[in-house]
Amino acid sequence: MPYRLFCLLMAAVGIQAQQTPSINDLNAECLGNVIRLSVAPLFEEVDAVFNDTQIINLTPGLATQCGFSFKFDPMGNAMFFASLQNCFSKNMDDKMFSLVMQFRLPGNHMTEDPVYRVGKTCSYTPWTSREILCDRNYMEVSVRRTLPDIQTIPKQPTGGPKARTGNFRRGAEAVASGYKMTAVVFSPSKNVMNVDEVQRKGYAIANTLTRLVLRSPHNAEETYLQNVAGVPMRVLSTSTFFEQKWLVTRVDATAVCPTPEAVAFTPEVITWYMPKHIDPLFSSDAFTMLEVYMGIDAKRLDTEEMAARNYSVLVTEAHIIVEIPVGAVGGYFKSHIQDDQYFVTYTIEPMLELLWIEEDAHENTSYKVLFPITTPPMARPPQVRNYTPLDTVPEQAVFVLELGTFNLDVELLNITFPTMVLTVAECNARGFNVQEQRSPDNTLKTFRMEVPFSDPVVFKERRAEQGVTTFTLQLIYGLVIFPEYAPFSHSAVVDAVLLDIVPPSVTGNCDQENFHITVDYRNQEPFFVVLVGKRLLNHEFAQQYLTEGDTDFIITLPFSSPDAVFESVHSSSVRSRLDVALLNPYNNMTIKYFSLACSFLKTLTECFSNGTMTALAVKVDSVPGLNPGQLTLSDPACGPTYSDDRFAYFHFTVNSCGTTRKFINNVMLYENEISLPDELEVKLNATTSSEEEYQLKVSCSYVANITRTLAFLTRPRDNEPFAETGTGRLMVRMRLAQDASYNTFHQEEDYPVVRYLRQPLHFEVELTTSSDPKVALVLDHCWATLNEDRDSRPRWNLIINGCENPEDPYRVVFHPVEADARVRFPPHVKRFEAYMFSFAGDAVEPSGQVFVHCDVVICDASSPTGGPCSGQCVNQDNLKRGQRHVKDLFEERHVHVRTIHYTQRMYPEETYT
Repeated sequence: MPYRLFCLLMAAVGIQAQQTPSINDLNAECLGNVIRLSVAPLFEEVDAVFNDTQIINLTPGLATQCGFSFKFDPMGNAMFFASLQNCFSKNMDDKMFSLVMQFRLPGNHMTEDPVYRVGKTCSYTPWTSREILCDRNYMEVSVRRTLPDIQTIPKQPTGGPKARTGNFRRGAEAVASGYKMTAVVFSPSKNVMNVDEVQRKGYAIANTLTRLVLRSPHNAEETYLQNVAGVPMRVLSTSTFFEQKWLVTRVDATAVCPTPEAVAFTPEVITWYMPKHIDPLFSSDAFTMLEVYMGIDAKRLDTEEMAARNYSVLVTEAHIIVEIPVGAVGGYFKSHIQDDQYFVTYTIEPMLELLWIEEDAHENTSYKVLFPITTPPMARPPQVRNYTPLDTVPEQAVFVLELGTFNLDVELLNITFPTMVLTVAECNARGFNVQEQRSPDNTLKTFRMEVPFSDPVVFKERRAEQGVTTFTLQLIYGLVIFPEYAPFSHSAVVDAVLLDIVPPSVTGNCDQENFHITVDYRNQEPFFVVLVGKRLLNHEFAQQYLTEGDTDFIITLPFSSPDAVFESVHSSSVRSRLDVALLNPYNNMTIKYFSLACSFLKTLTECFSNGTMTALAVKVDSVPGLNPGQLTLSDPACGPTYSDDRFAYFHFTVNSCGTTRKFINNVMLYENEISLPDELEVKLNATTSSEEEYQLKVSCSYVANITRTLAFLTRPRDNEPFAETGTGRLMVRMRLAQDASYNTFHQEEDYPVVRYLRQPLHFEVELTTSSDPKVALVLDHCWATLNEDRDSRPRWNLIINGCENPEDPYRVVFHPVEADARVRFPPHVKRFEAYMFSFAGDAVEPSGQVFVHCDVVICDASSPTGGPCSGQCVNQDNLKRGQRHVKDLFEERHVHVRTIHYTQRMYPEETYT
């Protein structure tokens, strides 16, 4: 992968910065013996800061030698990995490691490049006897050093405090009170190098307080391949010698890392084989595997996360096998071009983290592999999908093409047609509507384009003998892969063959009641939708009004249908119009428009011999803002008897509503005019100045002198007429008067009304909507309850069968009703007085409210015989509850429509029953 310098920001135990950057998508983590940083934007240069003052440019070679690696995806996101024991970390007793890096953004020729310095501190304890780290560009081994008092004095970077040459060597010499690191022997070549030579060869070797660290590129000269359990492994084996006068001590360090050949591929699955017993790292076969972890990008995953991503890890007798689906979460696809053919690869960086202990040596080993895997290129030839609708006319047809599928790193630059090359912007300006469309998971894209058949870039060929026309579009898509700007192209030729369509025809005629519209679609199936008036012809509409033929259909619609409009109105006819349009269902463009207007003979004004007239006014197309309900006769007080959004119906006598009369010979002519009142006419004209005024003249004529012959017979009546019991809608209300005068009453908002015990309550019950003096209202039953439910218990009767309750110590008092300015019909009103009380008993708590209910009977006042209609409390002895005679009743009504609610205020020392 080409090396690119990028921005690195690290969230730390403490973050230091020379300048405050404004960079998003930053995520820094300490992951065991690795520091990982994820950051989106790319940087021009990255440096390591050594001892807080010296700046060392981190070149690719130095990054490998010193324990750094970089990872980039096609979208510009970057990850940085650093070993805790890298060359530039500040090591604090092998427990805390602090790393400071500096990054340089691209500037311009007028200013210096912006520089950002950031740091990250991580802790790591305890160390195992041996720690092996395999990264993408290096292998590292760190072993516990048992030699006493060894110190490492690093050589300082050359070039002063701004050394940016990359010629930095650390840990080149080890000197102590008694020991000196003198040589490194590589196996199996037996090559011996001193410390300086090791550094010059690209290796890194260093001592810390307790450990010896050795690092090597994977392809270094002294590494070699070894087949371990059928898996090729890269091995670095060394022995480091320390001398003290007469004593020489050796420290062995070996690192073993997998090679790309450890992976097998299928189009669906990546399988990575890792030996369980890595032979070069063991002195015997007796060991115990303590831990096996899998992760992605150096971070461990738990069981749930692995299951969600469909990862699997299988530990067998000989291998640890990792399986990852191609395209799984955690990796990414990259586009490639080979011989102008489109390929994709899938890259993912799994991690295996192992911990084992050798039973003989009782030493444990921590083994971590960061293993980037990229699949072989997989061919993904782009396809042009043609979604062009063919059930349309050529003038309105478009090619609808979709090119795909691509990764997100592919962009469309231009399209080449036989006569021109157009950029995407030029295509859109020409009306081709080029759009990028992404998959729901935002991992893939396609390019969609619409090219009208009528555009000059489309070639047309008519074949008259076959009755068809062929439309051909030739194009070459020009594409590029980012960020490497790798161009490629894809050619396509698409055809569309359309039958030569004879446009449909629309004709029509009228009879006395209906429009008849015929749509003939000739040699084609209907490729249009029909708009009748303002309504689309749907299935329900068609069932009611449409008749189908072989190549046509007929719409039969009444002239008064809401889909038609009235153009004009006359006294004996109406002119109605029906508009029909055939529309393209894809773009709603009109294929055919037809309008039919006819006059229908209809009598809109009727004259009756009793001197009454009726007139029907209709809303016309020239006054679309008219509300028929606002029309009046010449007298604005005479509005329509009935109206809706299209009609207004008037019924009036010839001597009312401003009707005029004049004599013409022996004929009397009565005339009136239907129009809007002046103030509404002004308002309508102000809002719609283009509308005409609405005026409709209506008239009736009568012969002034004419003789009619009328014959009739008389016959004695068999009996007197009487009213039978019946039902009907009558309104009855019950109110509570403020005093015994019954002049003022409590309103709805007054309730509940407060009264003291034994304080009188004055009730009035009234029949409100009847003006018939022959009917009378009688109180049948009245009672009180604790709540609004009329059937609830307890209950106390106030009036029974029209009389006072004889068991009530404070009986109700009936008051006579006289006619006055308010009471027109005294028989329609009943008044009674009751005394405030409250319920009391062993099982009932005293209540603060009382609700009063009444049942009333409406009687024939002219025949008050029997039952409640005999008068209010005529028979005091008839107290049988519920007894009722319905004979001679004009109408009977139980009144539940109004209940009087009120509350009482009680004194604590007062007793009550």
